Amino acid sequence: MSNRIIVTGGAGFIGSAVVRNIINTTADSVCVIDKLTYAGNLESLAEVSNSERFRFELADVCDKTALDRIFADFRPTHVMHLAAESHVDRSIDGPGEFIQTNIVGTYTLLEAARKYFNTLDGEAKKSFRFHHISTDEVYGDLETPDDFFRETTPYAPSSPYSASKAASDHLVRAWKRTFALPALVTNCSNNYGPYHFPEKLIPLMILHALDGKELPVYGQGLQIRDWLYVEDHARALYLVATQGVPGETYNIGGHNEKQNIEVVRKICALLDELRPRQDGKSYAEQIIYVKDRPGHDMRYAIDAGKIARELNWKPQETFESGIRKTVQWYLDHKDDWCARILSGEYKMERLGTGE
Repeated sequence: MSNRIIVTGGAGFIGSAVVRNIINTTADSVCVIDKLTYAGNLESLAEVSNSERFRFELADVCDKTALDRIFADFRPTHVMHLAAESHVDRSIDGPGEFIQTNIVGTYTLLEAARKYFNTLDGEAKKSFRFHHISTDEVYGDLETPDDFFRETTPYAPSSPYSASKAASDHLVRAWKRTFALPALVTNCSNNYGPYHFPEKLIPLMILHALDGKELPVYGQGLQIRDWLYVEDHARALYLVATQGVPGETYNIGGHNEKQNIEVVRKICALLDELRPRQDGKSYAEQIIYVKDRPGHDMRYAIDAGKIARELNWKPQETFESGIRKTVQWYLDHKDDWCARILSGEYKMERLGTGE
């Protein structure tokens, strides 16, 4: 029997990859709940928006009335909760939105799911799952080169963003323990790939390079991140939602540790190959170093052994293959998807909402 899956934040970067994966590779139905803030873009869902198994609800996860209505009408078998404010710099400048969306929103969604769950019985109740998608940033900083984030690593968030996500993780686990809501948590490493909002490192560097702008790197760019191709992540999330064990946590990583400066230089090298500068110089000459941001963690790295052992998942893309696909995608879409993002035109679009 096919599933009926609510995906919150389904018009965002990771959420839209999850929705495209489900519609394109399964017989399941999807109801996207998205507030369409600055990072939500319905154009990222255009290829599946005409499917009879796709539904879109313009709603805020903090809106209890809207959530109760959607749960009662759609009657999900699974909830995949991705709606979140996620940009660290924005959380430093204005943490209030992060507290509201990431903590209050998660609480409101949990209560809506619990209310709905308590109306179920039999097989429907037995098979229902609430999957909360989180980040490796809740773990804080790794101190030694041979250490990794594991599912048992203590939480030590460094930014308002990661603190708000840590709080939401704790809420989900509490609702599992106290109310027996069948919940799972995943914590992932840095995602990259198509449809990534241009304020993030990789798309920012690609688009700045092509526009002849400076490529600002925090500090000396020595911060290390584990990079995960977004479509690999989408496959893992669906696997956890449908086959994972309630109460368990699964860390999802790409096995691709890179210093930020390495990533930027790799982007420059690919652009030198695929779209050379007219003056014959390397895009790397546009790199500049700027003051580091407050509380910047130096290294994240995930041990993804548990999900490999228990759910037989591993990433299909290496960093070399994934970053080449990503750079090529932005080259191919600089004048359409990217242009509409940068101009703000995408904010006026409401595919499938009648607006």
